[in-house]
Amino acid sequence: MTQQQLSGYVPTPPAARMENHGSAMVKIAMQSGQDVFARTGSMVAYEGFVQYEPNPPAVRQMASQWLTGEGAPLMKCAGDGVLYLADYGADVVCIHLNDDALSVNGTNLLAFDAQLQWGVQRVKGMAKFAGQGLFNVGISGTGWVALTSRGTPIVVDCGRGEDETYVDPDALVAWSTHLKMKGKRSFKASSMIGRGSGEAYQLGFSGQGFVVVQPSEDSTDRLRARG
Repeated sequence: MTQQQLSGYVPTPPAARMENHGSAMVKIAMQSGQDVFARTGSMVAYEGFVQYEPNPPAVRQMASQWLTGEGAPLMKCAGDGVLYLADYGADVVCIHLNDDALSVNGTNLLAFDAQLQWGVQRVKGMAKFAGQGLFNVGISGTGWVALTSRGTPIVVDCGRGEDETYVDPDALVAWSTHLKMKGKRSFKASSMIGRGSGEAYQLGFSGQGFVVVQPSEDSTDRLRARG
């Protein structure tokens, strides 16, 4: 085996704070004072000096609101170097927020800059359609966020037309929080749209912003209220 045979897999110098290395890995340029929150257990490699703090105070404050079976699901990463994260081969999408806000399904959240504001929030308007509340992680400010998707996602720009964009809640990864959102029940289409708990209702989005949708529907990994 020669080094030339592996040259196509060698990482390039970082060109941004967060960027893809292939479709299923994120590469993060770490610097002192610019910490990152990442999904616990997602580190696959790093270069330089990087330290990890499991269950940091900022996460402990939110821990009681997470219901994922793994306690506090985030760790704090700090140091200088290059950090590589992945989540069981899922596709990774890197998004830069510029004084913006994003609502993310907790199980699709891989990493985000620690200076961003964040918290667990209830998605309003879902209980009457789903029979229970839907909980996401709200992230706002200026900085980077890395999301995962079960397969190559589609990112729909809701501001390109006048029509609303409808999504099965179980396939929803994230959306711009300033979008207008409403629920819709489809009795006649329930045998054709979605699967499982998402068959009879959808979420409609409109306005300026985007929605990230994965090619997978699984209602079992959604953040929900405790009790």
